[in-house]
Amino acid sequence: MKVSTKGRYALRTMIDLTVNETGNPIPLKDIANRQNISLKYMEQIISLLIKAKLVKSVRGNNGGYLLAKPSMQYTAGDILRAAEGDMAPIACIENDHSKCKRADYCSVLPFWLGLNKVINGYLDSVTLSELARQAKETNKLFSCKQHEEKAKN
Repeated sequence: MKVSTKGRYALRTMIDLTVNETGNPIPLKDIANRQNISLKYMEQIISLLIKAKLVKSVRGNNGGYLLAKPSMQYTAGDILRAAEGDMAPIACIENDHSKCKRADYCSVLPFWLGLNKVINGYLDSVTLSELARQAKETNKLFSCKQHEEKAKN
């Protein structure tokens, strides 16, 4: 299992929305600038999060994006699945492993199911609230590029 940039950026976006939450919508360009992600790619990420009902959009002059519910009600698994789909380590156990032609006699199916359980168990045990708290405590709120620029000054 490898998490793509969509998954990584979705997590960063949700952490950014949590850390910078004031009750007012946050413009996408502000998130994109803080996270050093192109606005065009950010639009793709935010649309995945809206479709999954993790984020809500507010239109208008003071528009932007807000979490749809409190950060402690989201898990890393919710966010990654919204961006990546099923987090199964192999294709034959995605969604319903009984569809696999070899399921009845596959000697390694129990191993893959166990690994899938561990992966999803961990992803579902970490809340967005915890990720945001860790980011604040370690002062890792900005992208790597922004940290490099701060270090130069």
